[in-house]
Amino acid sequence: MDLTLRDTLSGTRRAVRRRPGRPLALYVCGPTVYDVAHVGHARTYLFFDVVRRQLETEGVPVQHVMNLTDFEDKLEARATSLGLTWRALARREERGFFRDLRALNVLPPHFRPRASDFVPQMIRVVRRLERTGRVHRVGDEWIYTPPLRPAGENFPTDRQLATHAVTEPGHPFPESRGRAGEFMVWKLQDAPKPSWPSPWGPGVPGWHLECYAMAQEILGIPVDLHGGAPDLIYPHHYAENEVALEFEKTPFSRVFLHTAFVLVGGAKMAKSTGNLIPLRTALEDVGASPLRWYLLSTSHTQRLAWDSAALHRAAKEYAGVRSAVRSWLAPRSSGRATAVSAVRLEERVRRDLANGLATDRAFARIRTWALRTTARRSGGLAPRERATARRAFRTIEARTGLSLL
Repeated sequence: MDLTLRDTLSGTRRAVRRRPGRPLALYVCGPTVYDVAHVGHARTYLFFDVVRRQLETEGVPVQHVMNLTDFEDKLEARATSLGLTWRALARREERGFFRDLRALNVLPPHFRPRASDFVPQMIRVVRRLERTGRVHRVGDEWIYTPPLRPAGENFPTDRQLATHAVTEPGHPFPESRGRAGEFMVWKLQDAPKPSWPSPWGPGVPGWHLECYAMAQEILGIPVDLHGGAPDLIYPHHYAENEVALEFEKTPFSRVFLHTAFVLVGGAKMAKSTGNLIPLRTALEDVGASPLRWYLLSTSHTQRLAWDSAALHRAAKEYAGVRSAVRSWLAPRSSGRATAVSAVRLEERVRRDLANGLATDRAFARIRTWALRTTARRSGGLAPRERATARRAFRTIEARTGLSLL
């Protein structure tokens, strides 16, 4: 059964498929590792976790790459304030990030390349861009100006920009199309800040080049599925897509997926503003599966307004679902129920996830099943039906990452 998703670039529903003879190439933009992960990060990575789980449960091999941005202005500023080197801070936060994802039962990526390990590849990208004649110097920076392209080849950078970009301090929207399309490819910079030798002098490559360089080397361009949160659409995914269009004459990815924000007080949850709920704090509060139940019970296309009371209601609801499943599966010589309802539930969850990654519908079905099963008080499963029913719930666990058994 194909997984179909709404492709953010084209706005159309597309099947996520691998190219013949190779695993499905999944590239998910990872964090800038300068502070703790928050539940906004977690929700994005949870949706991609379910994507991977659904594909692998269907027998599709997946090669999952998540990059780590381990040098960047915010990281350097925080490292300085803590009396650490940028590399020491990045490694510390990287360890914490993956520890928190493991605690949330998120499958680990097969590759997690660091930006600092791919600087030589990024320099080669800059040199290739320079040969187009569209790289120019402005002060200490080298800027690439993409060519005009037909509508639909890349994410819009005109008046539609505000529909998919997010304003943050120091990052206003450019007003003209030409300025909006430009992006930095090299900046002069000396140690102790991150700095590498290059044909343009010591410095650092532009952030937007790292994902192109990593994906091109590890997976090949185009990848099959790529994405992250919607604030990455512009300028990050726009810029890496421009590089792919220039060099490969194809979009960076065959399908783009962007998941809606978690909001706190009506604003996007973000490390840069300090408006966040640490993932570790939420995990300590309710645990992995209850938090997963809360964050995935709303569609990935809808923003989720963080609500502590709603989180605890979701945790209580999840506990009821898990209790209903375990009670129904418990050995009872007097049980009369068949495994049919569990098998049907698993198939419906399968179809919900395949049809647009509808975790909200899938979780609603699980909830409804639990309520009905509890209300029937049928005495539980017939002994000969337990193995079939357990297999169905094991498959639901594999697809969703929930712990039900």
